[in-house]
Amino acid sequence: MNIREDSIRAAAEALYVSRQTRTPIGRISETFGIAGIENAYRVQRANTDRYLKEGRRLSGRKIGLTSKAVQAQIGVDHPDFGMLWDDLSYSDGDTLPLSQFIQPKAEIEIAFVVGKPIDDPCLRLTDLISAMEYALPAVEIVDSAIAHWALTLVDTIADNASGGGYILGTSPRKIGEVDLRLGGAVLSVNGAIASTGAGAACLGHPLQAALWLARKMIEIGHPLAAGDLILSGALAPMVTATPDDVFTAEIQGFSTFSFAFGEKVS
Repeated sequence: MNIREDSIRAAAEALYVSRQTRTPIGRISETFGIAGIENAYRVQRANTDRYLKEGRRLSGRKIGLTSKAVQAQIGVDHPDFGMLWDDLSYSDGDTLPLSQFIQPKAEIEIAFVVGKPIDDPCLRLTDLISAMEYALPAVEIVDSAIAHWALTLVDTIADNASGGGYILGTSPRKIGEVDLRLGGAVLSVNGAIASTGAGAACLGHPLQAALWLARKMIEIGHPLAAGDLILSGALAPMVTATPDDVFTAEIQGFSTFSFAFGEKVS
């Protein structure tokens, strides 16, 4: 379906204003008649271009919908992707201003840093592995502009795959030094375990998710470059963030890291 450009622009503007004012909105799929994955990515690209013109810097890409259970709920059989922005990156020990987000949730993941350009249209898993510099433990702050998280596939893609921000641990590991598939993951809040999982929850293996993304970026003409960060997808269910929460992330083979949330949402 070919949605008119003015509808794409209007949907992108609504999402942009929602993010700027931290005010949730209704489904853009319904309000602006946006239908189909291709049109959803057109909305996402419109805001990506706008942010780049405003001077924001891309740090990489994030992969969403890597859980088979979540895919089944939404009715798709593949992941989606969004942009990672440098100004929404955090590190071990940081306190995140909760007012920076709309309705944030935390999701424990494996991050990869690309060591050399990935632009071979016949890309294989072995090629991908050789291009990766290292892996890191990470937590993505998943956030939605759509009120009450009542979103559809179109809504989440258009809204940058529900991307908020991310926190990186400080224990890089070469690919092969840790078991990325069977290694367990635990996300705790204020000392109590809130979510558990393993690498296999992410498309069977986080590297399989990264391979999907790398191929997709080549397909659309924006291949991954050296230094790009990849957030490969959830290892365990999301956890809602509230004021003064202290999160601790543990992934087998990596050092534990922590972060907190500060200000209340305005």
